[in-house]
Amino acid sequence: MPGPRKIVAVLDDLMFRVKINETAKRSGFETSFVKTEADVMALAKEGPVLIILDLNCNSVETVDVAVKLKAEFKAIPLIAFVSHVQGELKQKAQEAGIDMVLARSAFSQNLPQLLKRYSGTY
Repeated sequence: MPGPRKIVAVLDDLMFRVKINETAKRSGFETSFVKTEADVMALAKEGPVLIILDLNCNSVETVDVAVKLKAEFKAIPLIAFVSHVQGELKQKAQEAGIDMVLARSAFSQNLPQLLKRYSGTY
């Protein structure tokens, strides 16, 4: 039987951290929150079911990290969220290979369904 299903989240926003953590726990996931490229790359090697990126994270160049993650770990889904007014950043993220880029409000509202969809638990 596989170990705990893990999600890695790259963010520094406390409100989103709490929301992701609570939703993930209710859905049976362990969540690791990281703030550095080295940490997310190390945890990606452990095979999480999903990696979440806050495109406005101040401690990491998230688009660059997404490119590296997709180059090395193609099978791990990446979801990102961004302010709805940052269309250019959203486009760069999609071009970097992020599987889904959502406005912050849509991400927050749809988080339980997103975890089910991207974790393979329908």
